[in-house]
Amino acid sequence: MLPPATFHILIALAAGERHGYAIAQDVAAATENSIKLSPGTLYRSLQRMLEQGLIVESGGDERRRFYRITPEGESAVREESRRLAAMVRLAEARGL
Repeated sequence: MLPPATFHILIALAAGERHGYAIAQDVAAATENSIKLSPGTLYRSLQRMLEQGLIVESGGDERRRFYRITPEGESAVREESRRLAAMVRLAEARGL
């Protein structure tokens, strides 16, 4: 099970490499502003994801670091997507 911030960051990076601010903007736009990653949450999550091998730094300059998803990150987000879809199917089957 992935933390929500990690899930949304991986979804954003599945579309291509991004820097931190672009990731936060993508997550906000994709969730119609229901999820807004604070800088602290975003950069702590990115650091943890780097350590877990879910993402890698893919360059940048002195102002920005860019990140991209790894095959392990793609696998993790696919597995989490399947898990969430199964939960929705269960809820729907129960009339919710």
